[in-house]
Amino acid sequence: MPFRALNIILAALALLGPFSIHLFFPVIPVIKADFALSDALAQLTFSIGVFGMAFSTLAYGAFADRYGRRPVLLVGLLLFLAGSVLSAFAFSFTGLLIGRILQSIGAGSGITLARAIARDVYGAEGLVKSIAYLTMFFALGALVAPGFGGFLIDQAGWRSVFYFASTIGFLIALGSYFVVPETGKRATAGGGMSGLAGFIALLRYPRFCALVVHTGCSTGTFLIVATASSSLMKEALHRSATEFGLYFAMVPFGFVTGTIISSRVGNRASVERMILIGACIAVAAVSIQSGLLLSGHFTPLVLFLPGTFITLAQGISLPFAQSGAMATIPRLAGTAAGIGVFSQNFLGAGFAQIYGLLADGSPYPMMVMTAATATLGMISAIIPSLLSRSRPQPS
Repeated sequence: MPFRALNIILAALALLGPFSIHLFFPVIPVIKADFALSDALAQLTFSIGVFGMAFSTLAYGAFADRYGRRPVLLVGLLLFLAGSVLSAFAFSFTGLLIGRILQSIGAGSGITLARAIARDVYGAEGLVKSIAYLTMFFALGALVAPGFGGFLIDQAGWRSVFYFASTIGFLIALGSYFVVPETGKRATAGGGMSGLAGFIALLRYPRFCALVVHTGCSTGTFLIVATASSSLMKEALHRSATEFGLYFAMVPFGFVTGTIISSRVGNRASVERMILIGACIAVAAVSIQSGLLLSGHFTPLVLFLPGTFITLAQGISLPFAQSGAMATIPRLAGTAAGIGVFSQNFLGAGFAQIYGLLADGSPYPMMVMTAATATLGMISAIIPSLLSRSRPQPS
């Protein structure tokens, strides 16, 4: 197996999420004006993509465990390409929503199956480090996507964002077809565990549930800050899409730093300790941002600098939460990865959409929602620590 080429493709697959989510941030206020949408409907064009990605990951994980990684991955990549093309040529709000749904369903195959393939290739021992590196490439995509998307919008209009996503999707699909082998063991017709049974088996573990909920709360905090900043920068601070992208670049930098820390720590620290550290950083960042906003300091740096520490917390805690969840029942690693990505995206999009319903052009709804998600993230980080003291870890 050509490991170098495979690693490049796995890294590229990890970029699909940012190109479905982060590339769209600067598009939100533009399509709001173009289609004359309310704040809630404009937010829906973003949230519907994350919801689509969330639900699709459940299917990808279960199907990959049963039918193999490669065929499921290729189908997902074709859906991403089709959705990107449809969005680029959408001339109505409904058409754009349909395109976004297809694009996000396809994007769900990327990070879910990249994690499952990494576990197949590198084993449970190297999983934390593998996920950390995949997450780092996810963050690099997030680092580049908003700024590049804002530049494309200012130069060629919002449709150019989807032309670019279509090109990227085609190249990743082509590379995956030629490079990615089948790494999983397909379940036999009479053996293995059905998708529903696998879900139930995993959800019986409270520790597993707490770990995947934590990823959703952590992601929700980030998405609220990111989507709120996009609208506030344009409508309240009157800054351009390009300027939003440049300021936003500092936010994924925190994520990259956090994943570097996670990869360096590896298996030398427990899952429970690392997600608790991440939760504490997130609570501190949200508290400082709210304090500054309440004292009248409403500037781009107050929006984005605390966001950098929110993503630092994500980069530290997410690889450990995800690897801990996937290790719950090793033979269901693909299903566990699917549930983990589902929880991360579904809860994150849900919290972001609630913010969209509350948005009033001021930073106060953002402050309320980030306080809620950071608090829930702290609670879900404490639960695994309490469980580890009262009972043995599942094997």
